[in-house]
Amino acid sequence: MPCPVPPEQRPLQEYEQLLASWFFVWPSHDLPGLLRPLATSWLLLLPVTTVVASGSWVLRHHPAQLVLAGMVAAVALPILLLVRQWLGWNYVHRRLISERVEYEESGWYDGQVWEKPLAWRQQDLLVAQHQVQPVLKRLQQGAALAVILALVGASLCQAL
Repeated sequence: MPCPVPPEQRPLQEYEQLLASWFFVWPSHDLPGLLRPLATSWLLLLPVTTVVASGSWVLRHHPAQLVLAGMVAAVALPILLLVRQWLGWNYVHRRLISERVEYEESGWYDGQVWEKPLAWRQQDLLVAQHQVQPVLKRLQQGAALAVILALVGASLCQAL
């Protein structure tokens, strides 16, 4: 029986689309490959958040707290980027490990479900376990690092 799922809605194709994306490919290689663009986004946002923090009357008279507040606020962008990447990779992971593929033939109103053949299931499980799970692990590590940095920075703001 031929596969009724449109090619662009097949889980393996969705995985390949993520790998072809400039944004979603960041965590696919190694942790430094993920942290480099996140650090760049943090550095680009840092001047903006510092200027915004300078609007505070209290922080204006405490330059160390002002810079630290800007640094902590700038961590928000990398956290949002990590959340978006997590959502995309987790969606593909769930579709790969599922025994069934939900798809739409022509629009949202005509959703169908197709059960994967055993060969597809095995291939999708291998990709999920050996390709996607390491990416999700790197995203968890990156998110944990970003949250720790934000918490340490925020506690330092209170301590100064």
